[in-house]
Amino acid sequence: MSARGPVQVADRHLFDCLIDARSPSEFALDQIPGAINCPVLDDEERRIVGTIYKQQGAFEARRVGGAMVAANLARHLREQFADKPHNWKPLVYCWRGGLRSGSMVTWLRLVGWDAQQLAGGYKRWRHHVMDSLAQLCPQLQLQVLCGATGSAKTRVLQALAVRGAQVLDLEELACHKGSLLGALPGQEQPSQKAFETRMAAVLERFDLSKPVFVEAESRKIGRLSLPTVLIERMRASPCIEIVVPFDARLAFLLRDYAYLGDDGPALALKLNALRTMHGNETVNRWQDWARRSELQPLFSELTSLHYDPLYARSQATHFHHWDGRVQLPSQGLDEALVDRLAETLLGQNQRCA
Repeated sequence: MSARGPVQVADRHLFDCLIDARSPSEFALDQIPGAINCPVLDDEERRIVGTIYKQQGAFEARRVGGAMVAANLARHLREQFADKPHNWKPLVYCWRGGLRSGSMVTWLRLVGWDAQQLAGGYKRWRHHVMDSLAQLCPQLQLQVLCGATGSAKTRVLQALAVRGAQVLDLEELACHKGSLLGALPGQEQPSQKAFETRMAAVLERFDLSKPVFVEAESRKIGRLSLPTVLIERMRASPCIEIVVPFDARLAFLLRDYAYLGDDGPALALKLNALRTMHGNETVNRWQDWARRSELQPLFSELTSLHYDPLYARSQATHFHHWDGRVQLPSQGLDEALVDRLAETLLGQNQRCA
């Protein structure tokens, strides 16, 4: 490989380090997995240079920006790169593989390192992610876990993963449980681009000849949208329905969502979204329970009046093979019974293989 030629996305694993030369806010929005952020211009510096470019022209912007870039590169050489050996091989990228990554590569090569630039930068990476999703999703041998709210589908996925099964845990990737009340305490969802990057990274590790377990999802998990090609593949795939008595599901929900009782007013506010479907009288009652953190009656009615009817209506409509689904009954959802569900699922797949 040429010491000075740009490299392609597929070659990124051949380097000792992947350096994102973009600003911190660009890096936070999404980045190539494994990259470290060493900005040649921070967010404020980018704003200043952009303003100078508009008001005074390219030359003055480059003069001022060049001084900022030199100072930042000097800092990275003193700090981030201070302990790197002479044979260190970093790969550097910016937004389009232009001046920012090019300036860093120039200085790293002057030091003596075999630094190279990613062709097309992050923009090329973004195309790679979208192409990967489009190509891989239709090939997935999906086994779709269905079940009414509170059936511990995510826990079963986790138990399958522990046992070595291929699992696509979309809610984990999205940092959200998928329902109206699914926001995780203290955790922000990733950007749409970062969500898609995470998904593509998981799919690229799969053996496409083996089954992949996934939980049935709607088109959105919180504020994030699933790729249409994945939704279509899910809906055309075999379904496995976990069937659990109402009381056991309610007990699981009360354990799994107990943290919602820590902020009753915030919980009550979220329930406003259900007024159109259930009317003021019902939602006012639910909000009163929420404000008092009385989760047992609240979850009981939410499940029986909202989630269960919604589930009953949606499954046959959305999943092409719903009538031929396999049903897995369980009388409870403690850890041992969840493990048993996972083992049963694996056993069934091995017999069908």
